[in-house]
Amino acid sequence: MMMPYILLQTIVVPVIASLFILLTKRKIGKRAGWIPGITLLYTTALICIAGISVYQGTIISEEYVWGPYVTFGLLADGLSIPVALIINIICAALAFYSIHYVEHRIAVIYGEEDERTKLSYYNTFFWLYLLFPAAFIGICFATNLIVIYLFMELMVIPLYFIMSFFGYVERFRVAVMCFLWGIVGGTFVLFGAVLVYSQIGTFAISELHTLAGNPMTFWIALLILLGVSTKLAIFPLHVWMPWVHAEHPTCIAGLLAVYANIGAYVIVRVLILPLYNDLKVFSIPIMIMALITIVYGALLTLAQTDVKRLCACSTIGQISYSVLGLGALTIWSIEGGMFYFLSHILGKAILFSTAGIVVYVTGIRDMREMGGLIHKMPIAATLWIIAAIILTGVPISSGFTGKWILFTGVFGAYPGSAGLAIASLGIFSTILTAAYTFWAAYRIFFKGPLKPELANNNKIKDPPLTMSIPLLILAVISFIMAVYPKPFMDLFHSVIGLL
Repeated sequence: MMMPYILLQTIVVPVIASLFILLTKRKIGKRAGWIPGITLLYTTALICIAGISVYQGTIISEEYVWGPYVTFGLLADGLSIPVALIINIICAALAFYSIHYVEHRIAVIYGEEDERTKLSYYNTFFWLYLLFPAAFIGICFATNLIVIYLFMELMVIPLYFIMSFFGYVERFRVAVMCFLWGIVGGTFVLFGAVLVYSQIGTFAISELHTLAGNPMTFWIALLILLGVSTKLAIFPLHVWMPWVHAEHPTCIAGLLAVYANIGAYVIVRVLILPLYNDLKVFSIPIMIMALITIVYGALLTLAQTDVKRLCACSTIGQISYSVLGLGALTIWSIEGGMFYFLSHILGKAILFSTAGIVVYVTGIRDMREMGGLIHKMPIAATLWIIAAIILTGVPISSGFTGKWILFTGVFGAYPGSAGLAIASLGIFSTILTAAYTFWAAYRIFFKGPLKPELANNNKIKDPPLTMSIPLLILAVISFIMAVYPKPFMDLFHSVIGLL
């Protein structure tokens, strides 16, 4: 028998934990740092339980009616469950990673403040943090366009305040930039949702198929694609990404990668599945913009010397692999795009968090001032190499598996010269990915002898276990996905295969 309210719990429990930290922060002190991680381990267990039932063929649907006008529905199927599971695991891992990182960040920014003020900032971070997984999982399970929009906008709130309180360079200006771009993207989605209601009288995703062949469907799809493309940082809507992704506190870098990538899920759920034939007109434009973004993002990343900005710029190109797969509109390309989405957010959480470890320990962001750190930080060096392997798509990595499936689908759609051109660009961009990830590893950890000012600093060492173990767990999950992708692909195929 299925646990009652199992999907609702995955959203509500983090919100309750957030309120608990907010209301009791003076009493619980720094113990607040452990609450998000423990809470998210519980919700991860709930998603696993639901996932087992879904894998066995059960679709879990929950509907809640509040008053005469408000209906809130949740759906767990082969598309939403794997996405929700990996996202929640990343959120849990980074919650534990944040315990020491946030304390260090507060010491850097607010070191002159009294202990009570610093404790207030510490607890503020963690109650804001829990709003992320609530919003992410809400988007995954929502059955209503307006609910998806509301959860997308909910993410903008913690992003703004966490950036303002704990960010790096020009953190207040970048927080405003993040807020405005988030609102703009969400507004396009809202306009698309309102247009849907004007045509069919409902926001229910299950009814979107009735728009098939409607002359207004083109404009609905265009509005939603524009809104989601803003979140996905598709060229030329990418300009916010290098600033926002580079200057926020590194402990939420993996969450911001999810924030950007989850637009791929929205495209599949809201547009591709119900309106497949109507979306074909957008296929080639989506693929062209994705290819441009992949190559541009890689070249932009190669030009960086700041370790955080390198990771930020790499997100631009990496996201667009998934978008390329969705644009090809074949079953394999869509499933491969979704699989690569999960691989990317795992790899990016490891890469960016490792960059955060380097900055946390050394206080340096310029890679030209590093070198030889493997002698003092072998675990950090290992984590960076693992992330580089995942993002590059080296065989036996989840990135390789995702790209293989994705490009198989793309070539199936375009087997001639067009497919050859796409293959060439894909291989070229993969080489560029290898160049900027492994070259950065060389500059940070291997190049030359360790500088005297670093060699003589006893504080430079591998981070506490609460920072490194969660990242190693993400690496193990990525490896399991690489060598045994069947459960994820079976789940995706149970929904996407119906096309």
